[in-house]
Amino acid sequence: MTDDFDSDLNSPSSSTQTLHPASVSLTLTGNDSKAIPASREAALQEIRDGLRPGQQQMADWEGGPLAVSAVPGAGKSTGMASAAAIAIARYHLNTHRQLVVVTFTRAAAANIRSKINEKLKNLGLPMGGFLVYTLHALALNIARQHPELSGLDLENSTLILPTPSNRLTRTCVELWINNYPRHYQRLIEGMQFDGEETERLRRQSVLRTEVLPDLSWKVIQEAKSSGLKPSDLRDLATIIPDEYEILAIAAGLYENYEKLLKERQLMDYDEMILAALRVLKNDRVRQQWQQRVFAVFEDEAQDSTPLQTELLKILATDSTSDNILNLVRVGDPNQAINSTFTPADPIYFRDFCKDCKNQDRLATMDQAGRSSQIIIDAANFVLKWVNNSQLAGSEKPFREQEIHPVSEGDPQYPNPAATGLGLELYRPVDVYQTVELIAERVIQLIQDNPEGKFAILVRENKQGEFISNLLTRPDEFNFKVDLREYPIKIYDASLAARNSRIPAEILSLLQFIDRPHSPDYLKAALKVFSDRQLIPNQDFNALVIQPEEFLYPSPLESSPSDQVRKCRLFCRGLLQARLELAPFQLISFLALTLQYERSELATADKLAERIVKQTAGNNSIPAIVNVLNEIVSSERFETVDIDENKQNESVYTRKGQLTIITMHKAKGLDWDYVFLPFLHEQTIPGGLRVLPQSRFLGEFTLSEVARAQIRAYLHQQNPLPNVTQAWEQAGYLKTAEEYRLLYVAMTRAKQLLWMSAARQAPFSWHKPENLQAQKPCPILPALKERFPDYFKSC
Repeated sequence: MTDDFDSDLNSPSSSTQTLHPASVSLTLTGNDSKAIPASREAALQEIRDGLRPGQQQMADWEGGPLAVSAVPGAGKSTGMASAAAIAIARYHLNTHRQLVVVTFTRAAAANIRSKINEKLKNLGLPMGGFLVYTLHALALNIARQHPELSGLDLENSTLILPTPSNRLTRTCVELWINNYPRHYQRLIEGMQFDGEETERLRRQSVLRTEVLPDLSWKVIQEAKSSGLKPSDLRDLATIIPDEYEILAIAAGLYENYEKLLKERQLMDYDEMILAALRVLKNDRVRQQWQQRVFAVFEDEAQDSTPLQTELLKILATDSTSDNILNLVRVGDPNQAINSTFTPADPIYFRDFCKDCKNQDRLATMDQAGRSSQIIIDAANFVLKWVNNSQLAGSEKPFREQEIHPVSEGDPQYPNPAATGLGLELYRPVDVYQTVELIAERVIQLIQDNPEGKFAILVRENKQGEFISNLLTRPDEFNFKVDLREYPIKIYDASLAARNSRIPAEILSLLQFIDRPHSPDYLKAALKVFSDRQLIPNQDFNALVIQPEEFLYPSPLESSPSDQVRKCRLFCRGLLQARLELAPFQLISFLALTLQYERSELATADKLAERIVKQTAGNNSIPAIVNVLNEIVSSERFETVDIDENKQNESVYTRKGQLTIITMHKAKGLDWDYVFLPFLHEQTIPGGLRVLPQSRFLGEFTLSEVARAQIRAYLHQQNPLPNVTQAWEQAGYLKTAEEYRLLYVAMTRAKQLLWMSAARQAPFSWHKPENLQAQKPCPILPALKERFPDYFKSC
């Protein structure tokens, strides 16, 4: 297998042991293991006594299924580590079977492993008897040990993470267009079409570079992670037909995708899970694996897909004891915020909780010591208000579970006292005053608590960039407050996200330089310049219809607008560089053209060095493009983070630091003081948007309609929704997730939660200077009414 695999996939994130066959059967529910020495039993009881009530229910597990629904800050990892150590002490030493702990990320896996080892050390037990995996690392381990059953050539496979702009996705689209020309023509005609050639070319550009890649990416993720095949989508298309045959298109794209994976020896993350499931279909092998494991503990269960859950259930089944399911799943359905990026759906974990409740096997960890009482009250209010509002349709976004403060004398840590009022609600004049108010409040807080931890949580990276620019370069932006005069470090986490896009940006520009007459490459280059705010954002489809005329117009061309002239100037500059510079110099030139900052330039230099090594002997533009394509497809390039003061503490939660970070990335973290600016209705909950250039298809997007229809089918909805109903359901799903995201953001705060929505804000954060009146997120007026004493006038 190539080195494109992530390091956590090459070996289990675990203790040094490996899974091995067991010679002793185990009946957990009977708890018939040999007697535990009294001294060790007393130590186990001491661990249990140090837990909260919900955590104790996990520690008392003696076999069978158990669902643990936890609130934010309840101590899931502490409870799981303690329960795991107790289970290992009771069952591993007598049976030699092992506990498998599965979590979502490598960082979480390292954290839980460390905590379990610490518990075992305190018990005087060897640090073994368990393994900690990410879900995909577990699947890969199973597939690797049985290559003849997995169907994967792991020695020669390359791991990829397809995106709408990925070369593989684009190839799927081109193959579909070639194979289904009549179907493609129907899409071009859209709702109505007068046959005008320029409009035809514009629609072709929109379909090939936007609509179909997005449909391919979203549907393949949704279908494949749920175990659906292209043929299943074709069958589904006959049940809910529409004039475009959206699911039939999706099936064709999916078929092309699977074919290309095999031909090019590629694999995606879902293929790992499917490969492991193919292995475990073999009765003999499945029983061997089941006999190695006495139980499976899963963390962050709300983020699992159906296939992942199926894999865990197979491993957790005790085939020697009436097929008992020894599976403990821990999660918080109210913190399910990944369905925007993944096929994860909180309904699956909710269903598991319902099943366990019917068996009296549901534990609730509802005591949390993270936040002060007023922050808990505000979060609980948001949960109830949103569920009762029906803003997300009939399906409630939240599971009805309140956060409760910990009891007096809590064995872990008590709820902190509020700083000031603990909750502050604002309605500033505009986004500039918003940042000014935050900076002034930070100055007040840092003087009282120099080692405090501060965070500004934003919905999108562009908002973080706006705040970072004002705070770190106040002179350049005429900003009134200068935080540089105070002992606080500003860390912009969104900068790392921007740096991670550098290989893709460089690739887009080099592809245009290599083939300037390609409408697709010209459009991609213009999009990069627009994203970097070097040219005005606009519909580029009209410009790229005839690249030659755009780049080198005839003397008869009517006077172009300033916007078009600026776009043309940048593109000509790239072509001039091709003539004057050697290929290996182009990456540095492009980095300067895109006006990269210090860490971005360092990342570009690192990228250039790698490409020079990999293209030694053939330093041509096509060779460079091929290497960049591999880097972008496999997502294997580490960016450079210039930071002179790295500590062992998490880079996001250092003392005396103000971290600017997205709400999504903040999950699992907490700070003393949390600021939530720009809470506007157009962002939270926002709504599904149909871009102007694709409205010829109708007032919906093909990808969201298809996803909603597949979801309805998986959840056995009857009747299945038509296009209009599916589009409405897709909007409700987005609304639900946005409110869960806000709930997650609010529950990151310990002592102070600061929330605001400016009266004047940009419609698009690509142009933050263009302000217009904006409505607040509906939750802000509701919070103001419920907590009137916490509203601050500006």
